[in-house]
Amino acid sequence: MNKIAIVEDEADLRNLLKLHLEKESYEILQFVSGDSFLDFIDRNDVDLVILDLMLPGTDGLEICKILRKNSKTKSLPIIMLTAKSSEADIVVGLELGADDYMVKPFSMRELIARVKALLRRTSNHEKHEILRVDNIELFPERYLVKVDGQEISFTTTEFQILEMLMLKKDRVLTRNRILEALGGERQYVIDRTVDVHVLNIRKKLGKYGRLIQTIRGVGYKMLEE
Repeated sequence: MNKIAIVEDEADLRNLLKLHLEKESYEILQFVSGDSFLDFIDRNDVDLVILDLMLPGTDGLEICKILRKNSKTKSLPIIMLTAKSSEADIVVGLELGADDYMVKPFSMRELIARVKALLRRTSNHEKHEILRVDNIELFPERYLVKVDGQEISFTTTEFQILEMLMLKKDRVLTRNRILEALGGERQYVIDRTVDVHVLNIRKKLGKYGRLIQTIRGVGYKMLEE
């Protein structure tokens, strides 16, 4: 049974999320503040975090940064909840390492679809061998990426996008194709969602980031030199 942490100070929403997710047979842990969640995750494990951005004490953005800097939680799937629907606010969350986002108010059906898609991506990988492009190595079943022999940390979504690009190297992947592969029923998607994830991937690949080519107005492809 997958274990999901809900970090949300609004009691009605937190309890509603718990009710719907428990119907899907998930084990739910509730936290009313970021600090209480950080204390818990320091000693325990969960499979996914639903994280509100506006929290008392340590806010969601700071929690996201802390989780991504910790070797134990660097790849922990994070869905952020935000009442701020502006593109700038969402981009900040994605840049800090959130895998996905939901803008309040949102459909519980859509959130459950996103949760299922994200958990599915972390647990099920096609049985293909190690992927290599130049000095980038991706190990699908180990959820590991090495660049010039050094292990690099990627979020679940970043890993999935890089895996797709490496599998389909020298072929264009449209933004819509990438979003469809990531799963979920996307009723609200900003134009820059995929772009922000790809930007993060390029930064982490260092000099090899140039191998991900932008096809203006269409999407991306991975070049093989």
